[in-house]
Amino acid sequence: MKISTFVCAWCGLTVTTVDPDGRSRNHCPSCLHSRHVLDHVQGGSTECHGRMSPIAIAVLRTGDWMIVHRCVRCDELTSNPVSPDDNQLVLMRMAVRPLAQPPFPLETFGTL
Repeated sequence: MKISTFVCAWCGLTVTTVDPDGRSRNHCPSCLHSRHVLDHVQGGSTECHGRMSPIAIAVLRTGDWMIVHRCVRCDELTSNPVSPDDNQLVLMRMAVRPLAQPPFPLETFGTL
C-alpha cells in the first residue's frame, strides 16, 4: 500500500495523508496549517491553493474538537477534525486564546 504525503505550506514538514487512527488528514500535525484545495464559495469548481491558517478550535456536541481554518488568499473558512498526533500545545493555545484576550477589559469582573 502506497502512503501519500504532502509538504506543509507553512513549516515544510513532510506529512502523511493518513493519521494514526487511519483517518484522512489534510493538515500538518506540527503547526496545524493546511492547503486550500477546493474553493467551496465558488461551488468547488476552482482550486485556490492558498494556505489555510488555523484560527480557532470548535467543540462539537459530541465533544470532538475541530480545527477552524481560514484561507489567507480568499478568506474561506473550513473545519477539520483534530488528529491524535496533532501538536497539543498549539491546540491548547488556540483553545484558550479567547479567554486570554477577551474583547473587554478583565477589570470589569472586579465590579460585578
